[in-house]
Amino acid sequence: MCGIAAIVSHQAVNQDLFDALTVLQHRGQDAAGIVTCEGSRLHLRKENGLARDVFTNAQMLKLRGNMGIAHVRYPTAGCTSSAEAQPFYVNSPFGLTLAHNGNLTNTEELKKALFVEDQRHINTDSDSEVLLNVFAHELQSLGKLQLSVDDVFQAVAGVHRRCRGAYAVVIMIAGFGILGFRDPHGIRPIVFGTRNSKEGSEIMMASESVALDVLGFNLVRDIQPGEAVFVEQSGQLHTRQCAEHIDHSPCIFEYVYFARPDSIIDRISVYKARLRMGEKLADKILREWPDHDIDVVIPIPDTSRTSALQLANKLGVKYREGFIKNRYIGRTFIMPGQQMREKSVRQKLNAISLEFEGKNVLLVDDSIVRGTTSAQIIQMARDAGAKKVYFASAAPPVRYPNVYGIDMPAAHELIAHDRTEQEVCEEIGADHIIYQDLGDLIAAVCKGNPDIKHFDTSCFSNQYVTGDIDDAYLARTEALRNDSAQTERNSENFIIEMQNCA
Repeated sequence: MCGIAAIVSHQAVNQDLFDALTVLQHRGQDAAGIVTCEGSRLHLRKENGLARDVFTNAQMLKLRGNMGIAHVRYPTAGCTSSAEAQPFYVNSPFGLTLAHNGNLTNTEELKKALFVEDQRHINTDSDSEVLLNVFAHELQSLGKLQLSVDDVFQAVAGVHRRCRGAYAVVIMIAGFGILGFRDPHGIRPIVFGTRNSKEGSEIMMASESVALDVLGFNLVRDIQPGEAVFVEQSGQLHTRQCAEHIDHSPCIFEYVYFARPDSIIDRISVYKARLRMGEKLADKILREWPDHDIDVVIPIPDTSRTSALQLANKLGVKYREGFIKNRYIGRTFIMPGQQMREKSVRQKLNAISLEFEGKNVLLVDDSIVRGTTSAQIIQMARDAGAKKVYFASAAPPVRYPNVYGIDMPAAHELIAHDRTEQEVCEEIGADHIIYQDLGDLIAAVCKGNPDIKHFDTSCFSNQYVTGDIDDAYLARTEALRNDSAQTERNSENFIIEMQNCA
């Protein structure tokens, strides 16, 4: 999962792009990058680290220009080398830079075609670089010396024909404009909006509407599945549907965990969706466990707070904040490597003993993925004096890998894979476990937009919306992207980078 942003303005965009990245930082903490365009010249800065650490004042001053794109990375393919920080750049044709959120599912096939047929060299393991080169080839194959908006949309249509998987993309064409588009399933989110200035209208695209809100842009709408939005450097806006077939299937995990609650994605308020998740979960408890002895409901901060509050209200049980979060520790789910995730839990949370001592506590989390974090938090509750510790998940059991840009690559690393709910309960050390039903989760989310008929629920249901995922693909993905493989690659890259520094 990553965060992307793009702005076409009549004034310098470097500060606005930086502010957008800080708002989208929850979508990726591994690397950050900004590229701006001054006339027809590009200025790029990208590196591993949080946005606040990657960009110094001196570097920001070098990012001159009135249009640009930006990216925060959370690696789901390739590795955590700084070489794979985005935006990516190719000089031909016209000078293109790209920022991408998602994951292609036919990367290896595309790599071969790019090398053998298109004669393009791919320098990293990133599918985003592949995507950029596919677009570049489609644009170049038109053979135009003078680029037109129609040419840009034709190139996007070519991308849709060749690329499979999830992609929300912004591409800047040096001296010409900025393009945003979304895969035909609309798996990953991207919105656009406008802001009025003295010089005229300005346009911004971003992964989430909250980035537009913070910068004073008014949300126009989501970019639709298969649609492309192009903004000329002058500010002129163009839109076109570029896919032959669309099947709107947004990722439901955006609403469960990734997106900020103050965002609106595909016309659905993330906050209200999480409120409804809490209501559905409370209904299940009242239906299946009417004689419960829960004394207090305590959320595991931050993403579960909304669901936990509504659940407590529906049950008529006290809601309390029992864990205090260290704001300077990142989101453990998106930290690379299991050892780092485990180490960070007790650094991130501390229990308030007064809220646990002698009570039957229901802990509420947005989901249970690997389970190690849940087990440690349950033990913290017991150490704080809880009499019984129950655990509720606002999402169903995560049993299958996600291949569309979320770091759930290896089935054996998922605690619910090949385990019953009772076995999960025993594994994490809870006295009782309550999972959301998949039907209830879908109902909680789609109530905000009845036009969406189905969602990507692959990590819960094993149903992959792109239709090209089989056991062989999952086995290859697991071999490349499980924790041990990532740790080995990251160690190799660390050694290489240290040698380069020397």
